[in-house]
Amino acid sequence: MFNFDETYSRRNTSSLKWDLMEKIYSIPDASKIIPMWVADMDFAAPETITNALKARMDFPLFGYTFEDEACASSVTSWLARRNDWHVPTESVLYHQGVVPAISTIVEAFTNEGDTALVNAPIYPPFFNVPKKLNRQVAYAPLHEENGVYTFDFESFEEQAKKDDVKLFIFCHPHNPSGTVWSEDVLKRIDTICAENGVIVLSDEIHSDLILNGTQHIPFAKASSHADNVITCVAPTKTFNIAGIQAAMMIVTDAKKRQMIRKTMESHSQMGLNTFALTAVQAAFSEESEAWLHALIDYLNENVRYVIDTITQELPKINIKHPDATYLLWLDMRQTGMTEKEMMQKLLDAGVALDPGTKYGAPFDGFLRMNIACTRETLKEAVKRFIQALS
Repeated sequence: MFNFDETYSRRNTSSLKWDLMEKIYSIPDASKIIPMWVADMDFAAPETITNALKARMDFPLFGYTFEDEACASSVTSWLARRNDWHVPTESVLYHQGVVPAISTIVEAFTNEGDTALVNAPIYPPFFNVPKKLNRQVAYAPLHEENGVYTFDFESFEEQAKKDDVKLFIFCHPHNPSGTVWSEDVLKRIDTICAENGVIVLSDEIHSDLILNGTQHIPFAKASSHADNVITCVAPTKTFNIAGIQAAMMIVTDAKKRQMIRKTMESHSQMGLNTFALTAVQAAFSEESEAWLHALIDYLNENVRYVIDTITQELPKINIKHPDATYLLWLDMRQTGMTEKEMMQKLLDAGVALDPGTKYGAPFDGFLRMNIACTRETLKEAVKRFIQALS
């Protein structure tokens, strides 16, 4: 019913993933390189979205629009259907993306010199955004054993107790490890943050991309202090529409909603554009959900293929099957190679991955691999990967 094996040529389409590699990797020619770095799928968006956009194009007036009750209802209905999480439509605020939303939230609830708490390893904007806003960043490293990441609550609570820590930026599911945090973990984080006056910003952009039947529990749903939680979600990773730029902030506390609105207004921040408004409602539909079920089956097979093939040929590489996302976190430490050596060998072989140090300085020895591509492309990329590091 859905064809994830169809190949689209994305070169020369202003694709960041395909057309910006020369700049990203400081190389003269990337025309033969397969990109497996940025979290962007090579699958066409579901027809429910493209058909909705075509229908909107047939009405040739593109003036100012606003997010109406139908848009908010599509978001809350999706959250209820997917996660049994029931939130009122008035709790939904909009932004152009989760990273811009993080920036707004940091600015709204902290002052210059305050500290944002993050885990490590972590998605780079979690520490880069606060730094660019002249905030400090404190790290609570995760505990890792054989590729499995767990929360180090002793370290976390020690940081959360500090007076200058005002905000915890939480990644759930976790990027880059693909960990889906359990309800017990969520509740303990919730208690620690509430007791120490630390607001929780839970980035749940990957929460629809749950693999192997794992269950995602929204942080705010597990929380006993839901008004202390701001949740960011988006259809962009789920349906490969990042270029349309749409995200939501779920904020149940009216005072916090007002503070976010005030911050956005101070930057003359507008809401969703006309096409994002259309795409969001089409994405958060039952028709698109059927496409998502098929996508997850395909991603599960891709993950299994990569892990089985690479670890069989290169047993010194450790890869844990992620609970979520289409990203693999490769532990390369036993190979004895430096990050620079690994990256160069891979680029020479024609495949580009993300370096581990991008997710924190201590993670030299790790790589992140995006496996959201056709099986044909994936097999060629894995072949190159193995040849490069054999």
